[in-house]
Amino acid sequence: QVQLVESGGGLVQAGGSLRLSCAASGSIFSINAMGWYRQAPGKQRELVATVTNAGTANYVDSVKGRFAISRDNAKNTVYLQMNSLKPEDTAVYYCNRAPLAFKVNGMDYWGKGTLVTVSS
Repeated sequence: QVQLVESGGGLVQAGGSLRLSCAASGSIFSINAMGWYRQAPGKQRELVATVTNAGTANYVDSVKGRFAISRDNAKNTVYLQMNSLKPEDTAVYYCNRAPLAFKVNGMDYWGKGTLVTVSS
């Protein structure tokens, strides 16, 4: 069964840093590319960073040079190091398979996410 547990969010001032972690079910983790998504208030969820099972990373332009995604296959964990945070990075952050979310009973599965709030 799929399980994704995100952690590491919090309140930080603009220019600060946070490191997010996501623990994933072992049977699904190592064979899939994983990603970090975010959903800001009133906006659609967007994919901001992906990492293949070999460690190749890609980013949306708005976070390039500031965010770094990585994974530890032995720990079934994916990370997102966020530096130089901006107020527009405020969102609930989720991890999931990328670019398509895991499905459970035919529906997209999402964990609870972790809230990142960046104050100006």
